[in-house]
Amino acid sequence: MSFEMTKGLFKYDFTDQHAILGIPLDAEFNDIRKRYMKIARRLHSDTCSFESQADKDWANQFLSKVVNPAYNKFSKESDRKEYSLLLAAIGKRVVKEQAKMQIESEAAKQLATAQNWEEAYKTAVSKLALKQYESVKETQEAINQISELNMVYLLRKERQGIPTQPPPPPTDDKRLKKTDPPTPTPTPTPTPIQVTQPRTDSPAEPYCRRAQGFMDSKSYAKAILELKEGVKRDPKYSKAHAMLAMCYVEQNQATMAKLEMNKAFASNPEEPTALEVKKKLEQASAKAKKGDDKPGFFASLFGGKKK
Repeated sequence: MSFEMTKGLFKYDFTDQHAILGIPLDAEFNDIRKRYMKIARRLHSDTCSFESQADKDWANQFLSKVVNPAYNKFSKESDRKEYSLLLAAIGKRVVKEQAKMQIESEAAKQLATAQNWEEAYKTAVSKLALKQYESVKETQEAINQISELNMVYLLRKERQGIPTQPPPPPTDDKRLKKTDPPTPTPTPTPTPIQVTQPRTDSPAEPYCRRAQGFMDSKSYAKAILELKEGVKRDPKYSKAHAMLAMCYVEQNQATMAKLEMNKAFASNPEEPTALEVKKKLEQASAKAKKGDDKPGFFASLFGGKKK
């Protein structure tokens, strides 16, 4: 069974847990828990009202492999903080790459131009959440649309407070004479394409060199300590964040790897080590999807199947 979502924030190698649960990005934990319980009752094998057995099997698999892991991200305060940091990094990346943004759903297009966009966002998410788990067909499409709303919301939120370019002063028509020739419009100078060059003058560079030596000997814990000191001295040095991400990949800490990878991309979308980390994470994710999840405590949430 394929549970792949490909739109909105999912395009940024990010699992949009809010979209999976059908909740806005600023939802409180109590609201998240209530929403999860409602979805769990809808999809659990003992209470699922889907008609066909195939749909019931899909619902049970989707609950264990997608919905439960999404809720787990919010069940512990430490995990919520970590997820919030990752989401903040994604928001900065969305702004940086907005020129390449593609919006497909009508709801997200309307949100992009809405005046009262915060209220419009919550209304749109709530509307999609109402029918999100009514059928197998609607579930993944609703998740993709909510994630597009989340993407536009992050873009508008990050841009809030940024001063816009002031309009040119109005032309004083009284000063113009009929005999005056029209002022020619100057030809705009094309903006050169900016090619990001790797930096070598960062105060974090010596730490990166020492960390590379530790990484070569597979002493990743020592490398992480060096790199953390390095990013303290230059928080926007993409190479240091990318190397941190690689260390976390080698230690099987995917969430921390994604966080550092996105920090690297925020400074340099073409950071080579970050691109390598992204490839490794995608490969690991593909392998994980092929395996079956072991039954967890969610199977006993409703008492399990009756004998």
